[in-house]
Amino acid sequence: MLTSSNRLLRLLSLLQARRHWAGPDLATALDIHPRTLRRDIDRLRELGYPIHASSGVAGGYAFRAGHALPPLLLDDDEALAVAITLRTAATGAVGGIEESALRALVKLEQVMPARLRGRVDALRAAIVPVERGGPTVDAATLAALAAACRDQLRIGFDYSDGRGQASTRLVEPQGMAYTGYRWYLVAWDPARNDWRTFRIDRIAGPARIGGHFAPRPSPEGGDLRAFVARSVSAPPYSEPPRVILHAPLAAMAARIPASAGQLEALDDGCCLLTCGTHSLDALTYWLMALDVEFEVQAPAELRDHLRRVQDRLARSLARQPGAG
Repeated sequence: MLTSSNRLLRLLSLLQARRHWAGPDLATALDIHPRTLRRDIDRLRELGYPIHASSGVAGGYAFRAGHALPPLLLDDDEALAVAITLRTAATGAVGGIEESALRALVKLEQVMPARLRGRVDALRAAIVPVERGGPTVDAATLAALAAACRDQLRIGFDYSDGRGQASTRLVEPQGMAYTGYRWYLVAWDPARNDWRTFRIDRIAGPARIGGHFAPRPSPEGGDLRAFVARSVSAPPYSEPPRVILHAPLAAMAARIPASAGQLEALDDGCCLLTCGTHSLDALTYWLMALDVEFEVQAPAELRDHLRRVQDRLARSLARQPGAG
């Protein structure tokens, strides 16, 4: 049987783990009588926890928004996950939250038991952050977009596409996805009568919140990350790049990750690389970095780009002293 103080802590943890609890279910989880549960709920309210009670068939207990943030109860795994997330956020891709993340991390580590603090210290020593190459986004913009997605509110914003063309959009936001390099907003664009993805770092200024909209079925069955991956992988040229590499498949597979393209053996000494979306500059860079002979099958834009790079290199070498 749990003591009164331990029972209150257990009750608080259960209430924070689920949006709504039916009274009998909560009493069963704590192995107490419903009358004891009601007394414990009253005690938590006296301590300032905003617990809402409802009656009827669907009645029960739930946290509601209060004027102050009540203490949170975290188990060991949750506390460790929060610590790792805060440390990542301090050097992450969201601008404006670095200092707040560090302050929250210090507060969390101060109250951690020794067993957890040791695990956090071990992770800090083992994990070496690397500089991120992707753009950062404003935390306030992310929060505003997330709220519009949650509340199904139209949003308007000024946007610049990949070619630098500016436009004003009014869309119905569905959700956001992070690819590891960039944040994207997935939204229904009524002006184009189709789903669209928007790079959040290309949104200029604050988003303008509009009225409610009726929800519609999400693209890709609700898998927004898959939808974003498919959308941004559409090549900006005539056809997907296909390059014959004059090297064995095993050697290239060890150097080219699966996320960069698909490899197919042609014979013992050659393989075919089929890529997704990449800028022509990025494709040229990686082909040079592989340091193998290659033949571009497609697209024609890549062959033309390589010729321009070849001409620029030739001009640069011709300007060197003693070039003859």
